[in-house]
Amino acid sequence: MLRIDEVTNSEGFPDRCDVAVIGGGIVGVSIAYELARRGVSAVLLEKGVIGGEQSGRNWGWVRQQNRDLYELPLAMQSLARWSELGDELDEDVGFRRAGILYGTEHQSDVAQWESWLARAREVGFNSQILSARELAARIPSGRAKWAGGLWSVTDGRAEPSKAAPAIARGAQRLGAKVYQNCAVRALDTSAGRVSGIWTERGRLAAETVVVAGGAWSALFCQRHGIDLPAINVMGTALRTAEAPGVIEGCFAGPSFALRRRLDGGYTIAVPGYGRVELAPQNLRHSVKFRTMFRSKIDKKLKIRVGASFFHGPEASANWRDGDISPFEQTRVLDPRPDKEWLQRALQNVASVFPELSGLRIAHAWAGAIDTTPDLIPVISKVDAKPGLVIASGFSGHGFGLGPGVGMLVSRLVMGDAPQCDIAPFRLTRFSDGSKLASPEMM
Repeated sequence: MLRIDEVTNSEGFPDRCDVAVIGGGIVGVSIAYELARRGVSAVLLEKGVIGGEQSGRNWGWVRQQNRDLYELPLAMQSLARWSELGDELDEDVGFRRAGILYGTEHQSDVAQWESWLARAREVGFNSQILSARELAARIPSGRAKWAGGLWSVTDGRAEPSKAAPAIARGAQRLGAKVYQNCAVRALDTSAGRVSGIWTERGRLAAETVVVAGGAWSALFCQRHGIDLPAINVMGTALRTAEAPGVIEGCFAGPSFALRRRLDGGYTIAVPGYGRVELAPQNLRHSVKFRTMFRSKIDKKLKIRVGASFFHGPEASANWRDGDISPFEQTRVLDPRPDKEWLQRALQNVASVFPELSGLRIAHAWAGAIDTTPDLIPVISKVDAKPGLVIASGFSGHGFGLGPGVGMLVSRLVMGDAPQCDIAPFRLTRFSDGSKLASPEMM
């Protein structure tokens, strides 16, 4: 089983609140926390357990480096919040500014990093391009024919098993209410705007509702006639038993990603590889994902027929008012890991770090990564449903961005000026004729 720190439910159940937040992942808990810091009455509702899905299953990287240029300002603000959270919460979320290092055997990657870094400097971020010799000096045991590297000393790592639960508890201490195993079945509307939600525990009146349901957001939105283009990519990762220390932060090498854990082991994955299951939601949005599929499908994405066609977040949104919803039928989405990629990840690591040969897998898992066509999230008010805000589609970047998104959404809700340009995150970019950015990351 995935190990996630526990959160105790708040007592009772309120009749009303200022803001109802749907989804107890890193984004949802950060939104509830930031709202509570500002004295807003917030209720956080999670169908399963806090951090039980992708927010507890990701790599644990907290990075600014190699972000999409649209995301970079938000990533920079989010990392600043990560560095403050431990003291604010008086809890260890596992955040360490241990740096993030990339290494490559291909000069084309170095050229791409140089191009990205030139643009990143224009918004105030700087990292360091390393020569092959400089990279080898940082990882002297590494066995690869390096072309160069990219190093950010200010980037960091955190523990997914600890972060979302700690932030949720912090929100509770500031007055927010948190309820697990409490699915939200539908929105309630009155006079043309959102007036609350219907949960399995009854109605909750709210002036604003924030959908931060990760893999489930698109299904919930579709139920209310809102088109949120997103598919779920099932990504596989593993943690090892305690192992020799070859890096203290995070390292992305030839076809593997590595993070040092607080328990002395590593979290390891093969970047960009995943599984997409054919299902009504995926088929409906397939045209919008054509560019991404063309670039990824041959090398990194498996397309499969699976149970998702009939059950889970990608099935049809055909339940009726009063029915038990799909959110109650699957409390915690727990996809099967792809064993092929587990072995490939270990082999890739061992090819660079011989001292990590023979690593023992302590646990392997998969998570559903809610992915948009341009790999940029949706952080947006919904014009067709006044009072509704969406914060979803983070395409595997949500863990690092979460605290910054909490700040941003709290400002949207309160009517304050956002701390960064939100135009790239608007929902309408998928329907207003805008040319979408070509996806470069996953």
